[in-house]
Amino acid sequence: MIIIVGAFYALPNIYGEDPALQVAASARGGEVNEKTLVRVAKTFEREGIQYRNAKLLKTGLLFRFNSKDDQEKAKKAAEKELGDDYAVALNLATATPQWLLDMNAQPMYLGLDLRGGVYFLMQVDMEAAVIKSVNTYVNDSRSLLRKAKVRYLGSKRVDNDINISFKTEELREQGLEVLSRDMRDIRFEEKDAGKSFLLKGRLSEAKLKELKLFALKQNITTLRKRIDEKFHGLVEPIIQQQGEDRIVIQLPGIQDTAGAKDILGATATLEYRAVDEEHTVEQALNGRVPPGSRIYYTRERHEGSRVIPSVPVLLKKRVITTGEHVTNAQAGIDPDTGGAKVNVSLDGYGGKRMGTFTKESVGKRMAVVYLETKQETMRDDKGNVLRGENGEIKFKRHTTEEVISNAVIRGHFSNRFETTGLDSVQEANELSLLLRAGALAAPVYIIEERTIGPSLGQDNIDKGFRSVIIGFIAVLFFMTLWYRKFGMVANLALGLNLIIIVAVLSLLQATLTLPGIAGIVLTVGMAVDANVLIFERIREELRNGNSPQNSIHSGYEKALMTIADANITTLIAAFVLFVVGTGPIKGFAVTLSIGIVTSMFTAIMVTRAVVNLSYGGKRIKELSI
Repeated sequence: MIIIVGAFYALPNIYGEDPALQVAASARGGEVNEKTLVRVAKTFEREGIQYRNAKLLKTGLLFRFNSKDDQEKAKKAAEKELGDDYAVALNLATATPQWLLDMNAQPMYLGLDLRGGVYFLMQVDMEAAVIKSVNTYVNDSRSLLRKAKVRYLGSKRVDNDINISFKTEELREQGLEVLSRDMRDIRFEEKDAGKSFLLKGRLSEAKLKELKLFALKQNITTLRKRIDEKFHGLVEPIIQQQGEDRIVIQLPGIQDTAGAKDILGATATLEYRAVDEEHTVEQALNGRVPPGSRIYYTRERHEGSRVIPSVPVLLKKRVITTGEHVTNAQAGIDPDTGGAKVNVSLDGYGGKRMGTFTKESVGKRMAVVYLETKQETMRDDKGNVLRGENGEIKFKRHTTEEVISNAVIRGHFSNRFETTGLDSVQEANELSLLLRAGALAAPVYIIEERTIGPSLGQDNIDKGFRSVIIGFIAVLFFMTLWYRKFGMVANLALGLNLIIIVAVLSLLQATLTLPGIAGIVLTVGMAVDANVLIFERIREELRNGNSPQNSIHSGYEKALMTIADANITTLIAAFVLFVVGTGPIKGFAVTLSIGIVTSMFTAIMVTRAVVNLSYGGKRIKELSI
């Protein structure tokens, strides 16, 4: 039964792939449905683009094409038609028959080095990283001056500088002394501006360089976590730094490339702020906004045909905590309202701040602000993409800030709590993924996307597969020559072992790379080790004068513990490689681990079954071994 099931799930790998285009909605973008399919299909017909078929899947729309030229033309037409609320991505879709796919029989993924994949070039917004850091220093300067009881008129960011104003020169000198001692990364300069006395602070060049490097490295780590979360660690991404402000990401051929594209560029996070209940929103709307507060707006909601408009909310500028301090987040359903929610866990710092605030604010309101930075492609009046002097696509960016929850604090809490007010379970899932993976140190934007061919060349790919075939045939020849009929039984088990390995890789939807093929080649050689031990034990029993039947029984029984010990120790080493290693090493460890387990089954169970079928219950005088 295992062999039959293995052969069935290995079957999809004999079919090829079609050039395809995938259309998916972002977490806050448009909805993908039958109307979207008809809309895109009409666009293709209008542009004269031929497509093989189109389907509405759980991940979005999937259009298949006969050639890559049609695929490229379709991508441009779909992007122009749908705009930036949808993710449009190139893909390679399996040609496996639908009846196999309906039974969850899918081909295994092939890595970039075997089949190519999707290439993303991402721009890190270093200016945003610097502004974020300067704003932090502005808040720190206020805290330090208040703690030192130095009166100041105001502290704010002007471009990339910190401007702090004082009423007298003496107060400025006191402020300079306090800030210079505790903010050593800032170079302060005294300036006069009318009746006020200014301190102008600027980040040192060394600190600026350090900030940008940190933003780049932190974003690489966060993007890797996001990809691992999205694809459960089974995709082997190549993520590398390019220059001082760019990141290259290469993903093997995955079915949800549009989802990957959406999750890579997403910058959604949360901020928890206190509601200003000391002043009214009406006063703020009339121009009397309190110095420590700011007007936000709630999210517009749709309940059936009824639209609930957004309303203004007055919130404190001081942030209680942000998504940066989230250690875990899980999407769920609120049992009281039936709406989507995210269960949030904070780190020690964030939990301490939240605990301190809620302890002092029971009965008061706290708001949850949803922040999302979006990037839109700039187009002219005719819909053509605008490009810069170097041919790079021009983008415009804007940040959405919406209050998704404005609730009364019913009790004291710190590290764990719930965030509600999300529009859908999909949005809750996406937000929890982004929070778990960590916040980006600076926004990133996809400035180039393309499909790439196999990075190692077809010649190296052919050599990789040829090595498996040569190793397989060499082992078959040796086993047949050395152990005769029993050797042929071992060869049958070895062939079945390869089929089961492919089936397991397909079931796990793991990615096969060239190092993975190396693991399979090693498995081919190791798979017959168990049979060699068994057969040699049978020969030894025959030399000691035992009967053929007793020799077979003793050979399998006495060799079993040795085989188990040898394979378990190898499996431990493969597990350590998988846990500690990255990229190619993980690919090698995955196939090696699967090969060890399947070879144990085929070398012991399968060969014993075939031997029993051949010799069981028969009077025999000699064995072909």
